[in-house]
Amino acid sequence: MADTNIQRITTDAAPKPAGHYSQACCHGGLVFVSGQLPVSLEGKALSDRSFEEQAHQAIANMLSIVKAAGSGPDRVLKVTAFIVGIDNWPSFNRVYAEIFGAHKPARSVVPVPALHHGCLIELEAIAAK
Repeated sequence: MADTNIQRITTDAAPKPAGHYSQACCHGGLVFVSGQLPVSLEGKALSDRSFEEQAHQAIANMLSIVKAAGSGPDRVLKVTAFIVGIDNWPSFNRVYAEIFGAHKPARSVVPVPALHHGCLIELEAIAAK
């Protein structure tokens, strides 16, 4: 039985899902954004780019979906970042702080050995609508 209170979000402002999932789902005033890799709108993984460029693209993809759901960067409650290489943590922190500014969502950074397509970062988020 489908829950009609769940809204699925799809936007052309972020890469289309490559599998069986939605870019985001909304329920109970919350937006749940699926993991976003540094992928162009055309679907090309940017794994040949620097970590900083990949982080910017992954965050941009995530925030495009948040906006499409009727929310915004200042309404992001929680971000989970999966990064390849613990050495990339300081770079991630710099890029993240640059984009979010004074807004400080709850956050987890999880070092991982590898990500799909050779990417160095994947982000998921929860935001308030």
